[in-house]
Amino acid sequence: MMRQYELVERVQKYDPEADEALLNRAYVYAMKAHGHQKRASGDPYFSHPLEVAAILTELRLDDATIATALLHDVIEDTDATKAEIDQLFGAEIGALVEGLTKIKKLDLVSKKAEQAENFRKLLVAISSDIRVLLVKLADRLHNMRTLEHMRSDKRERVSQETLDIYAPLAGRMGMQALREELEDHAFRWLHPDAYAAVGDKLAEIRARNHGLVVEIGRALEAKLGEVGIQAEVRGREKKPYAIWSKMANKQISLEQLSDIYAFRVIVGSIDDCYRVLGVAHTTWRTVPGRFKDYISTPKQNNYQSVHTTVVGPRHQRVELQIRTKSMHRVAEYGVAAHALYKDHVSTPKNGKASPSGSNGDDRGPYAWLRHMVEALLDGSNPEEFLEHTKLELFQDQVFCFTPKGRLIALPRNATPLDFAYAVHTDIGNAAVGAFLNGRHVPIDTRLRNGDEVEIQTSKTHAPPAAWEGFAVTGRARSAIRRAARDAARRQYAELGRRLLAVAFERVGAGYSDEKLKRVLSRIGQRTVEDALAAVARDELPINDVLKAVAPEQTLPEPAALNSRPKNRFDHARGQDGWFNLGKGLGLKFRVDGTVDDGGTMPGGVPIRGWRNDVPVSFEEGGAVPGDRIVGVLTPGQGIRIFQIHSPRLKEQEQARWIDVTWDIDPERPERFPAHLRVTALNEPGTLAEIARVIGETDGNIDNLRMVRRAADFTEMYLEVEVWDLEHLNRIIGGLKSKTSVAHVERVFG
Repeated sequence: MMRQYELVERVQKYDPEADEALLNRAYVYAMKAHGHQKRASGDPYFSHPLEVAAILTELRLDDATIATALLHDVIEDTDATKAEIDQLFGAEIGALVEGLTKIKKLDLVSKKAEQAENFRKLLVAISSDIRVLLVKLADRLHNMRTLEHMRSDKRERVSQETLDIYAPLAGRMGMQALREELEDHAFRWLHPDAYAAVGDKLAEIRARNHGLVVEIGRALEAKLGEVGIQAEVRGREKKPYAIWSKMANKQISLEQLSDIYAFRVIVGSIDDCYRVLGVAHTTWRTVPGRFKDYISTPKQNNYQSVHTTVVGPRHQRVELQIRTKSMHRVAEYGVAAHALYKDHVSTPKNGKASPSGSNGDDRGPYAWLRHMVEALLDGSNPEEFLEHTKLELFQDQVFCFTPKGRLIALPRNATPLDFAYAVHTDIGNAAVGAFLNGRHVPIDTRLRNGDEVEIQTSKTHAPPAAWEGFAVTGRARSAIRRAARDAARRQYAELGRRLLAVAFERVGAGYSDEKLKRVLSRIGQRTVEDALAAVARDELPINDVLKAVAPEQTLPEPAALNSRPKNRFDHARGQDGWFNLGKGLGLKFRVDGTVDDGGTMPGGVPIRGWRNDVPVSFEEGGAVPGDRIVGVLTPGQGIRIFQIHSPRLKEQEQARWIDVTWDIDPERPERFPAHLRVTALNEPGTLAEIARVIGETDGNIDNLRMVRRAADFTEMYLEVEVWDLEHLNRIIGGLKSKTSVAHVERVFG
């Protein structure tokens, strides 16, 4: 354990003006306050705040922050009070310690509704002084370094929390070295097998490329020396978590990564940065698409460097990060590299506190933190709070709530359908609609952070196979595929049952599943459902079933036996249970149950008066190939096709929805209807220009009417015919490009 004088010497080494008396008082007070407390490892508890302070000395933080690190647990874990801290160490340190005390664990996998409130406390505490975050990150880093002494369940929770909250926060503050270590520790405990596999592979590559880092570094230094550039070249190997993440995100192998080895080239000026770039590009072959200039366009956290990847010695791909010394310090320590982090809280005219170090600076992590906290303080509900905080923090996730307050984490662009399956597979399978924040929305609506999602379910509903197309999560997609297979299986089984019933009736025998069950072994089937489905798919001849069940009956001709009853869609049935829908409409549909007169589909949908040519029509507003569509069965009227975003679809009874998809014959293309609302200048030539755009893009105007006319603008309603969605979008884009057109939108209903 570090001694008192050693800590003081560390601080004074980079800050000779540091308050030695303050550091000594904090050291002695914290040691006495924690007394004989022990950590899970058996070490004295005081070793923890001392190690946190040591981590912060590596970041070269001020004496007040180091004292805060020593004291950060005394209010929560001992008899110490804030008033006592204020009296002994001053209000500044007292406020910092209190801010850290307020931050409780952020358990993203719990079922408790106070998760959002805990996150709010964290951000409000950070907003009062950025040093709260710096101490908290160091605190978490030391806990991660000693995680082996915790129970396995707590290790997993803390590691997930670190990966979800603290590592991204460190990254947003530009503290990349700290972020990488946090991620590495969390990766080791959450995915030990993957961690070991990546580690073994790295060791293998390291052995194969023995001396490569030194060789490349020397070669680079020699080349730069030839042109008079003084530079410090540092080689490094990419961290296991970063490698694993990139492999997973890009679906590539370890050997395909171009930046396992990276070199920081640190020079004296910005001009030298670009000179180094020129030397590298003229000496070695560059890798296309791997050049990024973060000096001219810094990252949001103020990171600056020039990145390029070249094929260096031994034909090894290496990434070069070229920067000045000041840029390197910011790259390593982020917000901690700036003297501004020590500034006191400023109080704007509106009376709201802004993060320390902002001082009106609208760049970098300060601006991000300030804007986020201002939005948080302005927000009046959880939706606004999470929208303005987690949306900023988690670039690849959305966090939504159930009506009872449970937090569900999903990938970005997830839908209510993904949410339903994340709650439970049965809920996903029964989902028929959703309410977002009390408002009814389509099941494929994109979710936003903070949305409260309520899923509508129906016991008789099964997810259409087409829903897999807009599901984002693997869990939802696999469940939909499984449900579709089960539905298809039931569909074929019911059709097979009907076919056998008719065939048995023709030979004067009665059919029952019990009779079929007794002869399963003779017809080579495992279950009754297997046998029925095989009959429907023509894999098991009806004649063979009759011979097995009723060998004494006189059988009619095989052709007659195996023919289907009339008034079915047999002539149109294609693969996978899909049937052509209508004549020349480029659609096909799946029957989810029996198809004979008077039959019923699962969910109680009546099918009456079906004919080979099913009447099909489009809802007002139309639909075009490329749109997601839903068919709605109307007894006596056939099927009406709705674009999935049509407001009138919500008015239809969902039990009558039919799974439909486009089935366009490329040899015989045809046009489909779409409706546009155009707002344009009320002047001569405007209508002609609109018609010319549509004509030149091979569109056809089927109808046009003026909806509203004003002195300056005219609103018109266009019914156009197009080949597909891409064609329609070209027309819309062409109209929007005209100065005479103010607004174009597609309308439904």
